[in-house]
Amino acid sequence: MKRLTRAPNLITAQHWVNVLVTAGVPCELHNRFLNGALGDIPADQCAPEIWIVDDRDEALAHGILERARSGPAQNARPWRCANCGETLEPQFTVCWQCGTARNPLDD
Repeated sequence: MKRLTRAPNLITAQHWVNVLVTAGVPCELHNRFLNGALGDIPADQCAPEIWIVDDRDEALAHGILERARSGPAQNARPWRCANCGETLEPQFTVCWQCGTARNPLDD
């Protein structure tokens, strides 16, 4: 296992874990409950951390998180769900109407 990054808060950390797991990168969220110790131990030791299970996934995981941080490209276009036909904004990866995942080949 290897620490991939620290997150600014627990909500962001959990989102990043969800993004990585959805992309097929096994990872774990550490320091989930250390925020209560802030002040007793250094702040940088309390931050939530994301650890990848397989060190070989490091470059892939960094790329996935960078895309997650930056969001869709400015020229990204809405997409249509292949299952129900709903039109969705480019930042969404799953259809809110039927739950079908966006086909990455459609990008």
